[in-house]
Amino acid sequence: MEDEYPPLIVRLQSMFIDTVIIIVCMVIFSMVLDHFPGAPDWLRISLFLAVFIFYEPFCLTFGFTIGNYIKGIRVKKFADTNSRISFFHAVIRYIVKVLLGWISFLTIHSNPSKRAIHDLASGSVMINHKKKD
Repeated sequence: MEDEYPPLIVRLQSMFIDTVIIIVCMVIFSMVLDHFPGAPDWLRISLFLAVFIFYEPFCLTFGFTIGNYIKGIRVKKFADTNSRISFFHAVIRYIVKVLLGWISFLTIHSNPSKRAIHDLASGSVMINHKKKD
């Protein structure tokens, strides 16, 4: 059975969900730290950066972010779509995605497996998740 690749709109919806989750986490951390008047600024900055930097790579080592899960898509190795990508590859994927922004998605319509530039750089592919009946 051949893998099906999600359209760009589904990937963008997933990314929007993940962005909302990151913002909510940052607001929660801020509210918690407000209860500790002596909390140093470096702690706030560290928590915000940790959420922003590690959310996606950490989640992708399990094959999906929360947004991916909700939209029914998964990130897999391009060479073996039964395997998840490593944390190292997830970090590469995320760095390229952040650095290029929407430009990274320009290649989706030009290749048969709908891989974005960040997928090409990390050896990953986004596929639709097949639910077991």
